[in-house]
Amino acid sequence: MEYKLEYGQKNIAALVIVSLFCFLSGCLPAPYYQKEEAVPQDAWAYSFKPSFEFNITDTTVGYQPYFLIRHTQAYPYSNLWVLLYIKTPGDSLIKVERVNVPLAENTGKWLGRGMGEIYEQRLPMNLGDSVNFNRKGTYTISLEQNMRINPLPEILNVGIRIEKTGVRTH
Repeated sequence: MEYKLEYGQKNIAALVIVSLFCFLSGCLPAPYYQKEEAVPQDAWAYSFKPSFEFNITDTTVGYQPYFLIRHTQAYPYSNLWVLLYIKTPGDSLIKVERVNVPLAENTGKWLGRGMGEIYEQRLPMNLGDSVNFNRKGTYTISLEQNMRINPLPEILNVGIRIEKTGVRTH
């Protein structure tokens, strides 16, 4: 027995699917903090070091930092090396982490989401045990590109996102 949807039923089915999608996408975690900076002339020079400052007020929950990037498909490499300068509340020293950011698979296929010639990614960052957002106060993370070419072409935006991850276990 074959069942065919009539015109009105197709509209209702489409409405249900769209409503379900909207409901599920609304369940994605909202960022605790998110900010992006446009890279001047879409070429990340050593001198461009965007800085992101955010305040942690609740130390009973965990936090996951992410590196945000938008680049074009003309970006000439499959990865990006970034220096993170991290200042935690009450510390006078700035911790420096060198992070490798993969942007493409070995096959050359870009990672992340693409729309036309632009790709964007949100990559989790491991900042080590010494930076786990367990102190109340203002944190500052600055970014510096650490590739051998200056300026680094086809980078449009870079940024930081912080998400709450739930109750802190330690």
